[in-house]
Amino acid sequence: MAARKTRLRKLSSAAAGLCAAATTLVFAAHQRRLELTRLQIRQLELAELAQRRRALAHQQRMHWELLAKAIDDPSLAAVIDTYDQSVPAAKRRQFLYANAWYTSVFHLYRVGSLDQQELYGRLRELFRSPLMCEYWEASKHQRASLKASSDEARIGRMVDGLLRDMDEADTEEWWVVGNPPVD
Repeated sequence: MAARKTRLRKLSSAAAGLCAAATTLVFAAHQRRLELTRLQIRQLELAELAQRRRALAHQQRMHWELLAKAIDDPSLAAVIDTYDQSVPAAKRRQFLYANAWYTSVFHLYRVGSLDQQELYGRLRELFRSPLMCEYWEASKHQRASLKASSDEARIGRMVDGLLRDMDEADTEEWWVVGNPPVD
């Protein structure tokens, strides 16, 4: 009887060991499937990001092509001209060109080529030009209709603050004016 109990204990231990091994194998297989699913999700996210960047780059090219046509042909510029009618035609063309520069830097930020601090530095340099500042003032009514939470509105407010800081600065060292945002 004792030998029989010993054999049962050994079988029971072996069965428990087999169950534990099977559970471990099932768990490992589940972990591999879970990791594979995570990897597939990440690949989809990266593909979506790449598609978004391509779409933004295409939109920027289209924007530039349309602006270039408007700059070259005043009759086309009249279609998108929302500036005060007292602004001379040559100045309007400069404003369109200024818009192209601002939009270019903004798109570099949106596609991730610049972080917010780099964007701030580029804008600080760009807005050293009195014509850029004049364009910004002349186009403020265009920014007034933006959704307050949009990237465009947020960056517009950042430029407004930068311009105030530049106006109030008592230094010729323009590259240190203002407080770059913290990402």
